[in-house]
Amino acid sequence: MTSLSPILKQATPVVVDRAEGSWIHGTDGRDYLDFTTGIGVTSTGHCHPKVVAAAQQQVGQVIHAQYTTVMHKPLLELVDRLGGVLPSQLDSLFFANSGSEAVEAAVRLARMATGKPNIVVFQGGFHGRTVAAASLTTAGTRFSAGFSPLMGGVQMAPFPYAHRYGMSEAEAVDFALRELDYLFASRVAPNDTAAFLIEPVLGDGGYLPTPDAFLQGLRERADKHGILLIVDEVQAGFGRTGRFWGHEFSGIDPDILITAKGLASGFPISAIAAPTELMSKAWPGSQGGTYGGNAVAAAAACATIDVIAEENLVENARVRGDQLAEGLQRIAEKYQVITDVRGRGLMQGIEFGDADGRTGGQLATAVQQATTGQGLLSLTCGPLGNVVRLIPALVVSADEIDLGLERFGAAVAEVVG
Repeated sequence: MTSLSPILKQATPVVVDRAEGSWIHGTDGRDYLDFTTGIGVTSTGHCHPKVVAAAQQQVGQVIHAQYTTVMHKPLLELVDRLGGVLPSQLDSLFFANSGSEAVEAAVRLARMATGKPNIVVFQGGFHGRTVAAASLTTAGTRFSAGFSPLMGGVQMAPFPYAHRYGMSEAEAVDFALRELDYLFASRVAPNDTAAFLIEPVLGDGGYLPTPDAFLQGLRERADKHGILLIVDEVQAGFGRTGRFWGHEFSGIDPDILITAKGLASGFPISAIAAPTELMSKAWPGSQGGTYGGNAVAAAAACATIDVIAEENLVENARVRGDQLAEGLQRIAEKYQVITDVRGRGLMQGIEFGDADGRTGGQLATAVQQATTGQGLLSLTCGPLGNVVRLIPALVVSADEIDLGLERFGAAVAEVVG
């Protein structure tokens, strides 16, 4: 009898019968409010009618047409649609399947374009599980341990994690930028550095918004030293933060942008965007892949962009995100074990600290498990596993946010007392 790998562990015991909007209906007969959205993937909610219709129509026309062999209309349409939401200078696109693939394509492009070997990443960043992407990931040793040697040329600098350092945000930014400058003086020469790679909001690293001043400091150093700035928008992009792209809060312009997850409401597709002049510096044959830019996924992505615009979902993410954050702060005020609430838009993290002999990680796991019992699906994250993350769909309603807060509060009370 065959089975899934025993190493794969489900965060919940739920088996899905069907799903719609913000809800998963389990085979156990229960309805679950889904604040995981497939780890930020089902951006327009489960089975949005317009996304379903676009995919169904495309399946009847062409399912797969490998886009370096023959072109298909959905991908051409997606290129045009993305041009309406991307920063204007990022006018050239390469498509792949997953975030990891897109990350590796971005790093490959940066090295080829600059002729430099080194990539600077920041502590707590998550960029994927394939070998190169895992080499760039510092959100936990479980992502990179056990299959050395990893890819060389990766240097890590501190992230301005103010709560962890016991600093103000301004102090943490100043510290992290000073340490980056010291890294350049002591370990890796700027003229050997191809790119900075950073998330606008750390994902698996703990749902930490990257301070605007830090991104601005990276942009200044990138310009000074001829380094490319790669922004990993895999989880923070496509409206989740209350802006279409997470980096927009800072006002900086990235050289390369990476997108995936919410791009197609559940269909596997990813992309990197760069100026045509930069993208042209990739070596011939360095970009490709059998399934990249799949026709059905591209059609779903076009429908996703339409739904986000037509239903004003970026603004909904901002308003509902403020509602969620305010409600979580009220819950946090009741419990000393909740040491921090942070995030942007519909990307909120609740950090737990030690209490009664239990670590923050044990508390966060217990709360995450208790939310399932309360009919709310959540996840944990952070290198120490001490953060519960809530990732509602962009279509979430005010009533659903209130219900999610009620169920989350009940779960905390159940665990902490």
